[in-house]
Amino acid sequence: MALINDFKILQNRCIKYYEMLNKELPLSIPQDTAPSKARLGFYLFMLENICNVKDVHEQVELITDLEFNKCLSGKGEDDWGVDAVHIDSNEGVIRLFNFKYRDKFSPTKAQGVNETILSAKFVNGIINENLDGFAGRVKTKAQEIFDCLDSDRLWDFKLYVVSNEVEPVSSTHEHLAVLRDSYGLEIVPIALPYISEMMSIRPNPINAKLVLDIDAMMSYEEHQLSSSKSYITRLRSSEIVRITSHDPNLRDKYDIEDLSLLSDVRLDFGVLFDNVRGFVLNSKYNANITTSLKEDPSKFFMYNNGITIVANSIQARPINGGKKFILDLHDFQILNGGQTVRTIHNFNSEDGSVISDYLSKSEVLVRIFNTSNDEIDAVHKIAEYTNSQNAISNIDLKSLSLEQIELEQYLEDFDIIYSRKLGDIGKSDDKDYRHKISMDKFGQVLFATQGYPEKSSNEKQHIFGKYYDQVFKVDFDISAAPSIIDTYYQILSEYARLKASGIVPMELKYYYVLYIHTLRAEKSIEDIIRYLDFVIERYDAPSEMSIPRRMIQLRFKNFVLDMLDTL
Repeated sequence: MALINDFKILQNRCIKYYEMLNKELPLSIPQDTAPSKARLGFYLFMLENICNVKDVHEQVELITDLEFNKCLSGKGEDDWGVDAVHIDSNEGVIRLFNFKYRDKFSPTKAQGVNETILSAKFVNGIINENLDGFAGRVKTKAQEIFDCLDSDRLWDFKLYVVSNEVEPVSSTHEHLAVLRDSYGLEIVPIALPYISEMMSIRPNPINAKLVLDIDAMMSYEEHQLSSSKSYITRLRSSEIVRITSHDPNLRDKYDIEDLSLLSDVRLDFGVLFDNVRGFVLNSKYNANITTSLKEDPSKFFMYNNGITIVANSIQARPINGGKKFILDLHDFQILNGGQTVRTIHNFNSEDGSVISDYLSKSEVLVRIFNTSNDEIDAVHKIAEYTNSQNAISNIDLKSLSLEQIELEQYLEDFDIIYSRKLGDIGKSDDKDYRHKISMDKFGQVLFATQGYPEKSSNEKQHIFGKYYDQVFKVDFDISAAPSIIDTYYQILSEYARLKASGIVPMELKYYYVLYIHTLRAEKSIEDIIRYLDFVIERYDAPSEMSIPRRMIQLRFKNFVLDMLDTL
C-alpha cells in the first residue's frame, strides 16, 4: 500500500530530474511550482527505470508528449495519445507510454481507463497504415514502429500506463481488452506502489536468521586460520520469502510453523540495493522462473542458477546435538539472483495457497559469503563474477568494478553525478550538481577522446568488453574526467544553440567534435562544429549513404585528420 510519504518522496525525486533537465537543456518555458516541475521530471525518471536509458538527452528524444515538448522547446505536435515511444532492438520490444502525474495525493484515486484508451488513436494509425495528421517526432516514431511490425522479426508491443496514483488500472479491464485483442497490445499498468519500489535508498542493515540441516550445507574458509566462514546450502523457496520479507520479526523467526503467515508478506527491496540488475520489470526470465515453480517445484533446484548473498557478519551455532545450525546473517545483500527472489515473491502474492503448495516444496541453491574481512573490491568481484554466467550486459557487470566506483566518488567532489545504476541522482540532496552522466555514456565519450570517435556509437558494448582495460585503465587519467565531461556538455549546448542556423545535432558528431577538440584545443567549439560539417559535405561517399554510416568509416576519420589544416 502506497502512502503519502511515497508520494512526497517521488515528487522530490522528480524535481531533481527536472532540475537536471533544465540545466542541460534550458527549457523555453521554465516551471515555477513544485508539482509542475515534478510532472516533467516524472517522464524522465520513469523512462530511465523502465527503458534503461540514463542519459537525459536520449530520454528527451523518446518523448512525444505535446505539453512536455512545448515546455522544452516552445513547440510540439499532437501526440495522438502517446507520451513517449521506446524501441528496444536488443530485446525486440516496442514500448508506448501514457503518463499521468497527479499534483495531489489521494488514498483512493485509481488510474483512469478513458485516458489510456486515448492511446488507441496512435496505435490505430500504425495498424491501419494511415499516418495522416501525424507530424514531427510523433510521425517519425510511428513510422519506425510501422517498419518494425512490418518486418520479419517478432516484436513485443506494450503500452505502459504510468501514474503516481495509488491504485493501478486492471490490465484485464473490459475497455482495455479492446487494445489488447484488436492490436495485440499488452497493457502494463504502473502506479505508486510499484514506483516506490524503484526509489530505494541505501537501506538500514537487514538481518535474518536461518536454520540449516548439517547435511544441507557446506562451509568454506580461505585458509585454516581464518575466523570467518562462508556457506553453500539449499533453502526452501518459502524460506527465501521469509528472510527477504519486509517484516524484521519474520526474518528472525527461523522456527516458523504456520506458513500462512508468509502468504501476504512483501519483498524488502533493500536487500537488492547492490544487485547488478537494479530494478527489472516483467523480464522474460521472470516468466520462466514462475513456470518452473508451478510445473515442477521439486526440480526447481536443478533448473535455477541460485542466489548469491553477501553479509557483513555471519554467526553460526549448532543446535539439536550438532545436527542443525542457526546462521545469523547481519547486514546482508543479494548480489545475484534478484530476479529469482522478485519472481518468488510475485508468485507468492498470487494466491494464499502458493506458499504451502509450491514454495515450500521447491529449493534454491544459495551461496552465502562472509565479507566482514574483505576489501570492497572483493565484494564487487563476487557480484561481477557470479553474474557473468547469466544474460546480462557487460555495461551492467562493469558497474560493479572498483575503477567505476572510484570514478563515481571522484566526480562527486566535482559536483558531477556519475550514474552507474538506474535512478542515481547523487549522494547529497542538498548539492547543486552541475552535470549527470551515465557510465555507458561516459565510456563512449572517453573512447572518442582517446581517438576512436568512429567506434564510440556502434561499438558501445565493446567499450565495456574487449576495449575495457584500454579505455578505463591503460589510457585513462581519472583527473581528466571532469574537464572531459564539461567539454561534452559544452558541445551539446553549442549544438542546441546552432540548431536554428541549420546545424543538425547528431550523436556521432558530438564524438568527432570531442576528438578534434583533443587535437586542436585552442579552437572554439563552434569553429570545430562548423569545420566538421564542412568536412562531411566534402567527403566522397555515395549520395544514398547516410551521414552516420559515413562517419563510422575509418576512411572518414582519416579524411577528417587530413583536412585539419583547414580548421
